[in-house]
Amino acid sequence: MRIFLDLGWFFKQEKKAYISGVFILLFVAILQLIPPKVIGIIADQVKNRTLTSGVLLKWIFVIIAATVIMYVLRYYWRIMIFGSAVKLSKLLRNRLYQHFTKMSPDFYQKHRVGDLMAHATNDLQAIQQTAGDGVLTLVDSLSTGGFVILAMGFTISWKLTLISLIPMPFMAALTSWFGTMLHRTFYQAQEAFSSLNDKTQESINGIKVIKTFGQEKQDIEDFRRQSEDVVQKNIVVAKIDSLYDPTISIIVGISFFLSIAFGAKYVMAHELTIGQLISFTAYLGLLIWPMLAFGWLFNIVERGRASYDRVMALLRETIEIKDHEHAISEVPSGDIEYKIKSFTYPNDPQPTLTDSYFSLEKGETLGVVGKTGAGKTTLLKLLIREFENVEGEIVFGGKPIQAYKLEKLREAIGYVPQDHFLFSATVAENIAFSNPLAKMEQIQEAAQLANIHDDILQFTDGYDTVVGERGVSLSGGQKQRISIARAILMNPEVLVLDDSLSAVDAKTEEAILSALRKNRDGKTTIITSHRLSAIQYANLILVFDNGKIIERGTHDELMEFGGWYKEMYLRQQLEELVEHGGH
Repeated sequence: MRIFLDLGWFFKQEKKAYISGVFILLFVAILQLIPPKVIGIIADQVKNRTLTSGVLLKWIFVIIAATVIMYVLRYYWRIMIFGSAVKLSKLLRNRLYQHFTKMSPDFYQKHRVGDLMAHATNDLQAIQQTAGDGVLTLVDSLSTGGFVILAMGFTISWKLTLISLIPMPFMAALTSWFGTMLHRTFYQAQEAFSSLNDKTQESINGIKVIKTFGQEKQDIEDFRRQSEDVVQKNIVVAKIDSLYDPTISIIVGISFFLSIAFGAKYVMAHELTIGQLISFTAYLGLLIWPMLAFGWLFNIVERGRASYDRVMALLRETIEIKDHEHAISEVPSGDIEYKIKSFTYPNDPQPTLTDSYFSLEKGETLGVVGKTGAGKTTLLKLLIREFENVEGEIVFGGKPIQAYKLEKLREAIGYVPQDHFLFSATVAENIAFSNPLAKMEQIQEAAQLANIHDDILQFTDGYDTVVGERGVSLSGGQKQRISIARAILMNPEVLVLDDSLSAVDAKTEEAILSALRKNRDGKTTIITSHRLSAIQYANLILVFDNGKIIERGTHDELMEFGGWYKEMYLRQQLEELVEHGGH
């Protein structure tokens, strides 16, 4: 029952609803004692030939009144207890979602998306059931069972009551043992479901790749194998779950046998009346539900505890990137200075960046080039504080970036990553994601600067065209340019294009960069690219190799220097010349 202690914080928060619900449940449990007692009284009066129509009508009225009152009260306790359980699910779901939004990329490298979705659906459902059905079952089984046993013992026969309860300790021991096994197996079943959920999500997102390489059969087989694993683990849970009812039914049957056998003996010895024995067996019938409920309670509690442990393990994950104490609520502006001696990704043996020192004045353009894996993207991610374990610092507007609130720092930076993500919404909504209050004229202006406006007008519904999930209905170049338009609409202090023009042709690239140079006069721009034509007009160009700056300067200075930059630039110029037929 540890789960109820773990949820104590919520029960205190909703104490009025739970106390009211529990009080009503107790009152209903008392009212349930009336019909068996009345039946016994009527049976004795029939036997003694003392029953009159008036007396019979009186007892019928009592039973009807008790039934109506129980009907109304059961309606209200459901609202109070089940309603509170829904609030718990909502609270934990919101807490999980907020936690997810605050976690660093390292968190999402450790946890699969499908697994996180399973936590926010199946696990929360099991916890909600614990706070609803679990509380109901606990209170109802104890109150109904307790009141029935008291009624049997004090109003009929304490000896017969003790005899009928002889099998109960065996039931308690067996259900506890089943509960321990259920906790372990249900946890494993939830883990298997998480894996299947992740597999499904990954396959749907990668369906184009699967079809392109003709791997449909293999993917279906992988899904079938994982689905079978989920089924097998849930069958194990079902097998343990199915032991509860037969075990309790056998014990209840033994209790009935003992009650009737010894009860008949007491009637023959004139220690009980026929009516009292009838009432006793009716009360024993009322005990069936508490016994079954008690077994079901272990089922609910162990499922809830396994799921609560999984959810809380996620919530206990440390938020690595957070506001420092006394962080200022000010959008940074001004010069940017990198003073990074070393940066190493978590769990990586070697540093990704070393000795990265340079300055960029406000309004200037920085170009960053180098081989794949040279550290270009890492340089940009450190600016938006995606990672923290940096030996050194980055200064923005005369202050370390940690001096600003994270929200304000990121308000100053319009970042267009390599992996473009579009939402399943309209084109206009995707562009306006960075500024939901933007007018259509502003959206269209941003699209024109990103050289995507004419393409959008050709779409079926123009700016109201709904793109597929993750922009599946658009080409790579269109997704890139919509992402650039989204960042431009922010009008940020710093615009960061992380190899964001790789899917467009050289002519479109030049048109976009030319428009940006005119539009962003006085504001800083950072561009990483494999195509050197994208950064040749930058005020400062950095060439990275193995996490180090090996060359720096303007385009002319680097061409004169004659190193990697010049060699790569001439090679790309030659490739472009060949593509155009040597003209």
